[in-house]
Amino acid sequence: MIITGMKEFEEVCKDKLVEWYNARATSNKLPKINKENTFVVWCCKTLQNYKALLSTDVSGDGIYAEYTYNGDKTELYEDVYSKVSNKAYTE
Repeated sequence: MIITGMKEFEEVCKDKLVEWYNARATSNKLPKINKENTFVVWCCKTLQNYKALLSTDVSGDGIYAEYTYNGDKTELYEDVYSKVSNKAYTE
């Protein structure tokens, strides 16, 4: 896989998140999604490498995905996380 720009990288990441999500949707009782249900939280490019953080607009799924493109090896890495807890601290 060769990524040639930020827009292309973002679209590839959205496609991969949809693939990952829909492969697990039925067993996790979640709806299937499409690219319109995904959004980029943050992304950057440093030298030949890209990184993006994505999520979905599905209420309550707690899914957070991180994609890293290694330009030297032309490889895309995917890490997907689920929110375990959410606490507020005042002290």
